[in-house]
Amino acid sequence: MRWLAQHTDYERQRIVRYNTTTFNLDRMKKLLRALGSPEKQLKCVHIAGSKGKGSTCAMLESMLRSCGYTVGLFSSPHLTDLRERIQIDRQMISHADLTELIKQVKTKTARMRGKPSFFEIMTACALMHFADQAVDIAILETGLGGRLDATNVVTPLVCGITQISHDHTHVLGDDLEKIAYEKAGIMKKSVPVLTIQQEPKVAEVLRAQAEKIGAELEVTGQDIEFSYRFEATRELGPHMRICLSTTNGLYEHLAVPLQGEHQALNCGLAIAILDKLRAQGFATAEDKIVDGLAATDLPGRMEQVWDEPRIMIDGAHNPASIAALVKAIGAHIPYDSLVMIFGCAADKEVMKLLGEVNLGADKVIFTKAKSNPRAADPHELLAQFSEISDKMAQAAPTLPEALDLAARAVSREDLICVTGSFYLVGEAKKYLEDLANKRTAQQN
Repeated sequence: MRWLAQHTDYERQRIVRYNTTTFNLDRMKKLLRALGSPEKQLKCVHIAGSKGKGSTCAMLESMLRSCGYTVGLFSSPHLTDLRERIQIDRQMISHADLTELIKQVKTKTARMRGKPSFFEIMTACALMHFADQAVDIAILETGLGGRLDATNVVTPLVCGITQISHDHTHVLGDDLEKIAYEKAGIMKKSVPVLTIQQEPKVAEVLRAQAEKIGAELEVTGQDIEFSYRFEATRELGPHMRICLSTTNGLYEHLAVPLQGEHQALNCGLAIAILDKLRAQGFATAEDKIVDGLAATDLPGRMEQVWDEPRIMIDGAHNPASIAALVKAIGAHIPYDSLVMIFGCAADKEVMKLLGEVNLGADKVIFTKAKSNPRAADPHELLAQFSEISDKMAQAAPTLPEALDLAARAVSREDLICVTGSFYLVGEAKKYLEDLANKRTAQQN
């Protein structure tokens, strides 16, 4: 961990120059060649997008694993443990294995000109681990953008692109077409690409890029027959169901395991990707797909982590994600009043985020994650929020103080939601887990 910390971590920097010096695929390829080119031993699915990547990856991983495959999953960021980023069959890489892989990377990088970044090192470790363990398939989630992302060294069996919206604007810029161009950079010649229906200017960029490089692009709900609906049953409560039809298979009335209308779109994309894998020889029985989908587990997305008072965490970190979260809470969770504990990075689209918070929350407590050097000052967030809203709002210097304020302000039927940043959500999850463990220890 000390050695890793010596390498640039762009997730923690306020100012990042997005160019081929900062994000250098040649450097990544050189490192992988020195490590024996593990990426060439793998069958992969590569997924990019602004929101929904983690959800799509989680549903696809769970379905493939249910069908009997050994599945590697590389994702980011992590909530409480770095090893969450590298998993096989939903088991985190062991401390010993990660230490050994980092040792190998350290040895090779000692002779290289130009130090790799933190994310490049983690990507290399993931690819080596998946190759060492001979996984049947690896699912790789891009870290930032796509074109220059460290994961963009693989030639996958299928590419997936989730919803594209304004995100990482401090790096990728605030032009939606430019952001779409960067995400489309994962496309490869003759590799099928699947996406959901996007804004017209985004769709145009994706189509143009697919044609330029010779990749077949299909859109759920447009090129692929897809529909979804909301329903409530005694068994599952309020939930979404989807139907998707292709030349390879018919997937009817599947229950979406994650809450929210946006998750229906992600679920349709995951099944469309699975369908493409079926066309390439992966055996995917319908009953196994249903079982795998139902078993999807995704920490940090509308996850209730405390019962009294009810506390939910969700890593919504851009305006579109906050809007989707508020809509999903309204559709799926009964409550009297919503108290939102909110913190975000200072380089985000703060006023747009606060606008969505104002639309959804009844009361807001602004705070910041102690682990995020990019975090916005809670008092500055409060001042900015007060310019656009007359709702009750406070600032707390730390998350524990924010949780204490919220707990004193709610009744039994109210809901507390911690959101705005994965750093804040991870800190909340760890803090409440530790608190629960202390209480259990005291009772015993």
